[in-house]
Amino acid sequence: MDSGSTEIAFDCSSFRLFMDGQVERRAYRMVTMPAGFDADTGVTSKEVVIDVASGATVRLYLPPVQQQGDSTTKLPILVFFHGGYFIVGSAGEPMYHRYVNTLVARARVVAVSVEYRLAPEHPLPAAYDDSWAALEWAVSGADPWLSSHGDPGRVFLVGVSAGGNIVHNMAVSVGIICGLRAAEFEPPRIEGVVLLHPSFSGKEKMETEEEEFWRANNNRWAIIFPGAKDGVDDPRINPMAAGAPSLTKLAGQRLLVGTASEDPRAPRAQAYADAVRDSGWRGKVESFESDGEGHGFFVMNPGSRKADEVMDRVVAFLAGH
Repeated sequence: MDSGSTEIAFDCSSFRLFMDGQVERRAYRMVTMPAGFDADTGVTSKEVVIDVASGATVRLYLPPVQQQGDSTTKLPILVFFHGGYFIVGSAGEPMYHRYVNTLVARARVVAVSVEYRLAPEHPLPAAYDDSWAALEWAVSGADPWLSSHGDPGRVFLVGVSAGGNIVHNMAVSVGIICGLRAAEFEPPRIEGVVLLHPSFSGKEKMETEEEEFWRANNNRWAIIFPGAKDGVDDPRINPMAAGAPSLTKLAGQRLLVGTASEDPRAPRAQAYADAVRDSGWRGKVESFESDGEGHGFFVMNPGSRKADEVMDRVVAFLAGH
């Protein structure tokens, strides 16, 4: 999209966001791959409409359970949230489609990859609302793949970048609902949450944060979520802000946070893991850093040794060891 503004709020290889709210997306980030059978992994995927009125969809993934002779075995349900600054990307974007195919095959899970609306055309909290609706749907057993093969008692949330931010917010929302006596529905039973290179920020710059990225990231947030409470100290982007829900509310028994040494988001992500660990949260916190790598490298360049190490770490976490 052309913009009449010359003042840039955020500029990266994926898009250019202007202060007037216009956005120029790079075409490669909006390409999608069709769902279907993946010959490399044996995983089958399909698009499912979860809300006829809005047209909201998810991409559902099933490992080759029939070929293994264990079609009656219930598998963990993994709800996946793609990255893209809340502005680009999709469940069908080639790198995320490939990543989820591989993860489903390796971890032997049924996966629901969430297709949430993108900002700035759909300002936040639209992406959070869509993600919550998809999470509710994922544990409802509404689709035969989920009712026949998924175990709603073993749910994992996994997200990359903006998706990691969404994972935190979904897990906190579930935890808060679990603490209410008069919940309107049975909340999802979350076993574990995985935040890979999550996107957080705050009004006060951390000493180890890069000044330019921190300012640009905060400008981006102001444009994509103009109604945010306290700006970048809104608990949805700054989980450690004063007044944010206690991190002890986080749903799940285990938390895994992955960072990369060359990612400007790493200081916030590590601080988040430390804060959960120090909060008195009842679960187990694990964190790791990929040295010499940048943001989201494991989905953009999945064939490297370090990308394989990230995959191994996530698969082991999902397996419980």
